[in-house]
Amino acid sequence: MAEPAASAASPTSLDLGADVVAITQAICDVPSESGDEGRLADLIVDALAGAAHLEVIRDGDTIVARTHLGRERRVVIAGHLDTVPINDNLPTTLEEADGRRILWGRGTVDMKAGVAVQLKLAYELADPAVDVTWMWYDHEEVAAGLNGLGRVLRVHPELFEGDFAILGEPTRAEVEGGCNGTLRAELRARGRRAHSARSWVGDNAIHKLAPALDRLAAYEAETVTVDGLEYREGLNAVLVHGGVAGNVIPDEAVLTLNYRFAPSRSVAEATAHVRELFPEYEVAITDSAEGARPGLDDPLAQQFVRAVGAEARPKYGWTDVARFSALGIPAVNFGPGDPLLAHADDERVDCDEILACERALRDWLTGATA
Repeated sequence: MAEPAASAASPTSLDLGADVVAITQAICDVPSESGDEGRLADLIVDALAGAAHLEVIRDGDTIVARTHLGRERRVVIAGHLDTVPINDNLPTTLEEADGRRILWGRGTVDMKAGVAVQLKLAYELADPAVDVTWMWYDHEEVAAGLNGLGRVLRVHPELFEGDFAILGEPTRAEVEGGCNGTLRAELRARGRRAHSARSWVGDNAIHKLAPALDRLAAYEAETVTVDGLEYREGLNAVLVHGGVAGNVIPDEAVLTLNYRFAPSRSVAEATAHVRELFPEYEVAITDSAEGARPGLDDPLAQQFVRAVGAEARPKYGWTDVARFSALGIPAVNFGPGDPLLAHADDERVDCDEILACERALRDWLTGATA
């Protein structure tokens, strides 16, 4: 096996005419944790300056690049620039073994490989068969209210006009339709403080969370069929907070839940479900986002699935396809990388998947597989 090759230092410019794997490695080596996307956005704007066929618009650290060719149909293709926090997994390394190349590092899966495919095609395809609106946006990996795509939608809704949308989220170079919705809720228990040496005088709020934890451990999440695709739900405790000091009975404790619900449910229905499960607790919804139905009955979506040559699958995680679905625009997820490796410290992508996505999307956009 060849020794892994570390990438060079963070680049000062992007060459969008380079090999798509090299572009992936370059943009991964520009750190862009949520809230720190500015430098990468600068490099992208500079790199697109030579693409005369594109109108380039920047809003904060979100970049929109559009063709205006007068085509009958317009497709929106989007990807986020931010990553979850780095944990000693940058700069990237490129490993070659058994005839395969694997690129390791933060963002390789979620989702800079997908962004690299999009950037290369946006730069090179001056005459696609459809008009294309390319979007690269900030703050996807944090609370929905900070999402750059949502911000631009509120300010410039006209930029979202389109007949079909593709999100470059990791799908192993297959098509994943729609997405689950997501909801975070806090369950609050209250008690009474006391010295722990005289605990019977107090009322332990942390202990009062025990029934909720037992209920969650026994909870059997549903698998819900929506438009022919099976979406697995999930309801889990993700955070626990409580306590004052090592010798004080706590008077308050909070359990945070994350509910991933099928796109057949609304946020209101998901909220009602959580409240019904935990009627004895104060329940506060702290974040939520609607899911998206697959939209695979749309002719453009069907054409795209045929072009990729793969069977459509459900997307379990929430993605911004939901924003397009809410606008009445059918949307799918399509990008390189194994979703199970997203956010992992050993995040890595098979370079063959990056090349396969570039080839399939290029052929479809140029009409080679219409």
